[in-house]
Amino acid sequence: MNSYDAIIIGTGQAGAPLAARLADTGMRVAVIERGQFGGTCINNGCTPTKTLIASAYAAHLAHRAGEYGIETGAVSLDMGRIKARKDALVERGRTSLEKWLTTHRNTTVYRGQARFTGPRTVAVGAETLAAERVFINVGGRPLVPDLPGVREVPYLTSESMMDVDFVPEQLLVVGGSYVGLEFGQMYRRFGSRVTVIEMGAQLVGREDADVADALRKILAAEGIDVRLNATCLALESAPQGVRVKLGHSAEAPSVTGTHVLLAVGRVPNTENLGLREAGIETEARGYIKVDETLQTSVQNVYALGDCNGRGAFTHTAYNDYEIVADNLLNRAQRKVSDRIPIYALFTDPPLGRVGKSEAEARRGGHDILIGRMPMTDVARAREKGETQGFMKVLVDASSKQILGAAILGVGGDEVVHSLVDAMYGNLPYTVVQHGVRIHPTVSELIPTLLGELSPLK
Repeated sequence: MNSYDAIIIGTGQAGAPLAARLADTGMRVAVIERGQFGGTCINNGCTPTKTLIASAYAAHLAHRAGEYGIETGAVSLDMGRIKARKDALVERGRTSLEKWLTTHRNTTVYRGQARFTGPRTVAVGAETLAAERVFINVGGRPLVPDLPGVREVPYLTSESMMDVDFVPEQLLVVGGSYVGLEFGQMYRRFGSRVTVIEMGAQLVGREDADVADALRKILAAEGIDVRLNATCLALESAPQGVRVKLGHSAEAPSVTGTHVLLAVGRVPNTENLGLREAGIETEARGYIKVDETLQTSVQNVYALGDCNGRGAFTHTAYNDYEIVADNLLNRAQRKVSDRIPIYALFTDPPLGRVGKSEAEARRGGHDILIGRMPMTDVARAREKGETQGFMKVLVDASSKQILGAAILGVGGDEVVHSLVDAMYGNLPYTVVQHGVRIHPTVSELIPTLLGELSPLK
């Protein structure tokens, strides 16, 4: 048995920096990776999708060049080159991370499937490792729903889409949330006809209705067909490719396309870890139960990143690492509940979201003030010719604290950070309102937005 001070299972956005941080303090660290270094973010998440979105934006802008007085002639796409650009960025990130970990002092890398044989013993291949502390960072993968016909027809997921080097003639996207909308708009701009199929009454079900409706209109303006209240009942082969049979739909009971993308959620990679043998408790969907410090039901065993169900983003995974490392090395008392929810939907325009939605603020019993502003009122948006969307901010009338915001518009994924800084600082909204911003920017309208608050009815 090989003994270490710490074992880290997985090299995602929490595991890799934690390994280096602990090793730099002199701890002997074992890192176990069964697949590609870097986890979802580098391999089939943030890095590749945002690279593809950038290419799709360039294509979209080229088609609109005439609006800016620029004549380009016919616009053509080379999906092979688009994919090659994406692959090069992914490879660079993956190989540099692997080299960093495999050559880092006090760190030993094992390749293979990790499986607990006890509370703090882990088998990998023919080796058995033991450590005082174990950190699980195994991430997740796309959910493939158990639908009739799903095993009989070819389908794509957010992972297998990374291998696509062509433009599907007609792409059916099952799932109208964050992943589905990003891919749907991306491939529409590449030239596919796209249908988004959503079982709910609106897109992105966790968002407020005004945000969801604005997103639907943005996508529809680009020629994307959105089917709401359409439950996917079955998949079956069709002469053109694949047919999706729908239920509870006011429109046609089925839709046919050349390809289908399943974008209906994710599941954690926890089923082959031997968690039961270690006494590590999981929720019904397989997420590892953790407390506010990310410790599992077994002392000194922690779960970080997507597998703990406490966040599904690169930034929340990295913050998990920061919480665990700070508590362990500096005796801090950081908790997951200290984190203010913030995320983005990287459609064009993007949606930046922070704090509570309207629905969440209402449930919290707040006396709410709200400010709204269409992006058509933002000079920077008009100058760029990108005026879709709106800004919305929520404030507690009694404390004057900012409760949350949704910024759907050009630069929204960046602008939202000025509000989260104020929220972490517990600043009254008036501090932000009275600040001076650069003109012409999107951010300069935040003080104006806050100056036009009114009671939420």
